Amino acid sequence: MLSNPQNSPSFLLDRINTTTVTGGSGACGNTILQPTTTIPIPDSVARHHIHPVSPNQCCSAVIQHINAPISDVWSVIRRFDNPQAYKHFVKSCHVINGDGNVGTLREVHVISGLPAARSTERLEILDDEQHVISFSVVDGDHRLANYRSVTTLHPTPAGDGTVVVESYVVDIPPGNTKEEACVFVDTIVKCNLQSLAQISENKLR
Repeated sequence: MLSNPQNSPSFLLDRINTTTVTGGSGACGNTILQPTTTIPIPDSVARHHIHPVSPNQCCSAVIQHINAPISDVWSVIRRFDNPQAYKHFVKSCHVINGDGNVGTLREVHVISGLPAARSTERLEILDDEQHVISFSVVDGDHRLANYRSVTTLHPTPAGDGTVVVESYVVDIPPGNTKEEACVFVDTIVKCNLQSLAQISENKLR
């Protein structure tokens, strides 16, 4: 996912690979994208986007620019108990164990018409200082086995905008290729982040 992480004091968003999907351990790709932004990601945050990937898994990342300050975006995305605030595919959510801190479990029910019904998910990281949130899927009726997602927020140089980076790793469903699996998940993630952008930007109007 990130190229040569040991050799640079900070990572750039244009070095996050969102197209190449490779197996093996370590980062999930080694192709450098054409520059999309030059916002630095501190090492302590960028390491979260390096996923171990087994041969039967795929991994990718999606980048979303939002014309709203990071505080507004974070206030929406940090609510592990309320993903339906911006995820249109979520019908309802309730916490089944925990108090909102790391280790909290939620059960998500998705809207009808999708090849899924429910998902049990665990909060893995919640860092209010560095704006990092991560969750993993631990059970459910869906095709996203062993799914883990990491989302980080980064302020634009002027401080009035936000860049969201969401990366994930997931098992490839039987009968699908790596490319098909990533296209499916990328589509969902992109829809979610576009909705997050719209909601965050509407707060300023």
